[in-house]
Amino acid sequence: MARLPFRSRRRAAAADGAPAAPPRRPPPPASQLRRERRALLRLREERLRDLGGLVLEMHRQEAFREELVYERCADLASLEERLSELDAILSASWAPRRASRGARCECGAPIVSGSHFCANCGRSIGKAPAVACASCGTAMPAEARFCAACGHPVEPTQAPEPAAS
Repeated sequence: MARLPFRSRRRAAAADGAPAAPPRRPPPPASQLRRERRALLRLREERLRDLGGLVLEMHRQEAFREELVYERCADLASLEERLSELDAILSASWAPRRASRGARCECGAPIVSGSHFCANCGRSIGKAPAVACASCGTAMPAEARFCAACGHPVEPTQAPEPAAS
């Protein structure tokens, strides 16, 4: 049986004179990015402390060297830049997962089903106003006649009548 001449795409592109595109690597896993971010945060905090100590010692010794301070600040700026890159990559990788989760309050806290108030900030949830039971304090819809938790009858709230003129 005769072998068919087979050329891979990479070899065919090299033979045609076109530069071969490097194979695309998948992005590193999020755990590796978070690990790098934590290490950079520790390094940033250490460098900030060192910079403060350096400036203090220069002031004490009255031998201020601007170029050294600028060099250290440039190092910190490059760390900040890499940290912002990592934050952008991590937030982009988590965005699809966050969008598919349940409802959230305006403050960002998850809303537990059946709740009338946000557990984090206390905002009222939903369109119908909620009131608390006078007996047990359980939240319930404003139009309820009895508390679902304790069975206590709800006293209707009366709006103040306008004064007659």
